[in-house]
Amino acid sequence: MLKCLPIIALMLGSAGITNAQEIQETTTTEINPTLFSGNNGFRKWSFGLNVGALAPFSALGGKNDFSKWVPKLGYGASIKYQASHAFGIQLDGVMGDLAANNDKLVNGLAPVSPYRSFDTKMNWSASLSGVITLANINWSQMRTAVQPYLSVGAGAVSYTPRTINNAGISEGMLPKATDISFFVPVGIGVKMNLSKSVNLDFGYTMAYVDNDNLDGYFKPPYIGDKYSYGHIGLEFALGKKTKPQMATHNPPAQMNRELRAADAKMQAALEASEENMRKKMAEMKGMHEEMAKMKMDSDGDGVSDYFDKCPGTDKSVKVDGAGCPLPVVVPNKDTVIRITNNYVITEEDRKIVSEAIRNLEFEFAKSSIRNRSFPYLNRVADMMALKGFSLKLGGHTDAVGSNAANLTLSKDRAESVKNYLVSRGVNFGKIEAVGYGETQPVASNKTAAGRQKNRRVEFTLY
Repeated sequence: MLKCLPIIALMLGSAGITNAQEIQETTTTEINPTLFSGNNGFRKWSFGLNVGALAPFSALGGKNDFSKWVPKLGYGASIKYQASHAFGIQLDGVMGDLAANNDKLVNGLAPVSPYRSFDTKMNWSASLSGVITLANINWSQMRTAVQPYLSVGAGAVSYTPRTINNAGISEGMLPKATDISFFVPVGIGVKMNLSKSVNLDFGYTMAYVDNDNLDGYFKPPYIGDKYSYGHIGLEFALGKKTKPQMATHNPPAQMNRELRAADAKMQAALEASEENMRKKMAEMKGMHEEMAKMKMDSDGDGVSDYFDKCPGTDKSVKVDGAGCPLPVVVPNKDTVIRITNNYVITEEDRKIVSEAIRNLEFEFAKSSIRNRSFPYLNRVADMMALKGFSLKLGGHTDAVGSNAANLTLSKDRAESVKNYLVSRGVNFGKIEAVGYGETQPVASNKTAAGRQKNRRVEFTLY
């Protein structure tokens, strides 16, 4: 057995090198196949090398033709296909020697055979076995650390026995020196996972031979001989290292991981749904607030604040749809006036507006107001600020240029007047600026005088 130690040390050393190399491969990402996707995505093939002791006996007992067995060196190799997590098919080959003698005789008993000892050269043995993994020990890890197993199969063994008689003479087996017999191997063992690709294998196999001449001695009644092989070895998984070994992969741990991932995904979806619901509720709240605002009527004139262009109108005053007072005809006068905040539009007010219109000038083809127009606009601003009138500004142009350009220019000029009046203290909401372009001429555009009249901003006071 001491001869085995150098071989075992060499095998374990190679396993250590393999493990160190795998530790250095930090960039490799392990692929964990989905548990419910079948057996795809795993490494199923492996090969093994082993060394151990051969002996012509079985741990389960039985007939022995010699009283003392002597352990001899044995060595072997294997190829395995893992069909599922729990079952694999393995081809084994073993070679070595078997030996026994009659040294252990109790109370002077006669030897059980006419020979003093034997040794048999096992030329080769080959067997095909089914291997059942009993359980995964480490349930919390994706790669299990320890896997006990059982095996049973069938095979053939070639052997050459040689016996030594009591006179010390060597005799070959009769009728022939070498024979091949059928045998049944039954094994038990445990594998320990050293790395992603290497397993340490401790095993014990009992082989029952369908012949009684394995030890060179036929002894009636005919009972087949047997031998056993206890070994230690290394198993190397074949294939890409990014794939796990099927034999060491832990389905319960995989299921737990996938269920946790599914739970996390569901939780994320639920949180997203809750966030979306909160946004919808906030939108509905905003709509309710907007509706409440549209219903509010602070001055009680029957027009909500949202649409009321003349807020603060007295309740006694009749208003139009915009919340502004309706016109009132004063007896014995041709002028239509409007009561606003207890003020009426007088002839003086109209005169101020008319002077502003006559003296309103702009830079050529621009919306910039010339300085000479400002004093007249200032009087309009003061009047509106004092009396709270509203004003509509309508911008117009002549027919020179494109329709689009004229429309823009008329709108910009009306806005310029509005902005200036607001800068002088007029309420922004009291002024409406509209551009009409060249669509409402008051004179012919064929003459310079007519075009001059068409370039205007009309003031409508109310």
